[in-house]
Amino acid sequence: MANKKFSPALTFFCCLLALIIGFIAAFALYTYLKRPTGGDVYVSGDLQIHFMELGNKYTGDSIYIKAGETDILIDAGSRTNSTDTTSAYINEYCTDGVLEYVIATHADQDHIAGFAGSNSSPSMFERYKIGTIIDFALTNKDTETYRTYVEKRDAAVAAGAVHYTALQCWNQTDGAQRVYEVSDGVEMEILYNYYYENESKDENNYSVCLMFNQGDKHFLFTGDLEEDGEEQLVVHNQLPKVELFKAGHHGSKTSSNDCLLEVIQPQIVCVCCCAGTDEYTDAKENQFPTQAMIDRVSVYTDRVYVTSLGDESAESGYVSMNGNIVVTSNRQGVEVNCSNNNTLLKDTAWFIENRKMPSAWAS
Repeated sequence: MANKKFSPALTFFCCLLALIIGFIAAFALYTYLKRPTGGDVYVSGDLQIHFMELGNKYTGDSIYIKAGETDILIDAGSRTNSTDTTSAYINEYCTDGVLEYVIATHADQDHIAGFAGSNSSPSMFERYKIGTIIDFALTNKDTETYRTYVEKRDAAVAAGAVHYTALQCWNQTDGAQRVYEVSDGVEMEILYNYYYENESKDENNYSVCLMFNQGDKHFLFTGDLEEDGEEQLVVHNQLPKVELFKAGHHGSKTSSNDCLLEVIQPQIVCVCCCAGTDEYTDAKENQFPTQAMIDRVSVYTDRVYVTSLGDESAESGYVSMNGNIVVTSNRQGVEVNCSNNNTLLKDTAWFIENRKMPSAWAS
């Protein structure tokens, strides 16, 4: 029988086909082995959320977020001099002097004082070039701090910033968006708050509410929203379970209620406050973070972190509890690292002395 001969062209084609199939198989195997575990959706960019200490003994919010190369600030602290501390911290991460998004949740001093600033402590609007400002649609305030906030905000707009209210974002009017893609794989979503367009006797209910979405990971911020505001938030939005919840109203007894918690079931809760001070009340159980809030949150997680602790023996009137709390989310998962320590609230000396252990944490 004569030997069959294979043409060089056919041999080359077979080798090339085998090479292509091998490459595809190798790539598929690599992708499979590198896939996120636990059913997570792959996201390409890191998300870092920084709950900052404010450099004084007064409770307030100032949260810096780094999403890829995008810099975001939610609120600006409890006093005008908060900006000295927070801007020094932000400058370690924001190297171009630009805050692409600034959100002022509502008009209370402990959220906007740093936007108002002073002669000795410039406003955050003056320290940075601002891209987009999103703030509250309604307010009952007519304080000097609020009027100065408006003045400095409008000056930033005159210098090139764009300004929308949260209601404009929700309605997607005048160029505002409901969802902003702030980096590859990370969205900033403005949620609907009933009190964007309905009056409330409680200023806290006017808070801008927003969610950061990173694949199937979600991070919820509700400002100082109170119980009736939280009820409306649940009614008007399809809220998912969340990796992170910033405790409403600094961990007060009137926020972070069951109606919201049973929907979002947070894995991590961060509290922006100076724990145990009598700034707002002499009743120890109602000083931030309150026993009532702790009891409700304990059903879902024991991963509760607090920025600062009141300490009258300290020159500044406070010391760090966890300190600056940094929540990082990427394809490896979500982790918490703090500047002072990573001790859970339930394990702190302050908690052991001043709070009762919830049954969910005692088991």
